[in-house]
Amino acid sequence: MSNYSDVPLLKKPVWTWEVPLYFFVGGAAGAAAMIGVAAQFGGADRKLVRDARWIAAGGAVVATPLLIADLGRPERFLNMLRVFKLQSPMSVGAWTLAAFGGASTIAIVSDVAAVASAAAGLVMATYTGVLLGATAIPVWKEHAAILPIHFGASALATAASLLELLGHDDKALARLASAAAATETAIGVQIEARGGTDVTTRIGGMFSGPLPLILRLVGSPKTRKAAAASALLGSLITRVAWVEAGKASAERSRA
Repeated sequence: MSNYSDVPLLKKPVWTWEVPLYFFVGGAAGAAAMIGVAAQFGGADRKLVRDARWIAAGGAVVATPLLIADLGRPERFLNMLRVFKLQSPMSVGAWTLAAFGGASTIAIVSDVAAVASAAAGLVMATYTGVLLGATAIPVWKEHAAILPIHFGASALATAASLLELLGHDDKALARLASAAAATETAIGVQIEARGGTDVTTRIGGMFSGPLPLILRLVGSPKTRKAAAASALLGSLITRVAWVEAGKASAERSRA
């Protein structure tokens, strides 16, 4: 016979690989939408604007089945759109993704829709960090103030790096990527000071922050390409690391 003592006080996250990949793709897409609007109003090369919009729209297309896969059945995604629940990470994700996907698709042919896409993109790039920090999982809760900035900076670095690897050698784009790498480096120092993470988190932080920052300070075209590749790898590892850190943290709390 079971009793309340058999029920764990803290549930371990059951997320599978689709979730960190959704965080990665969705964040990159959201940041790309913001870069596209900044490039549009800044008078940048039109091809840069167009490519940023395509990354945003393509990311939304890829992110949708990833979120649906985590929910288990397509109808669950539609049910999430029936009622908006701020306390539900999946509800917030479904609504944000739906708004972002629609706006990003239209933004391919509309400058006006691009502004709406960028607004939704800001949420896409950061909301996962907010929602992780709002849970009872100890390691996520401990870093609640840092996670939204961490995920946002990582998303910005990813989007800028993708555009650089597509051949865009724009100075403003390089400055954005450098600023993101510097921010990731500073955040890594804060995370280490607070503790509670593991070697995978540190590896992700190294590829996201110090390594691309050093490569960008060198300043050659080859090192900038290497920095872009490093930032992409670091961003992906970071998402996986934080999800796994949450699972481990929950397990320790239940022990």
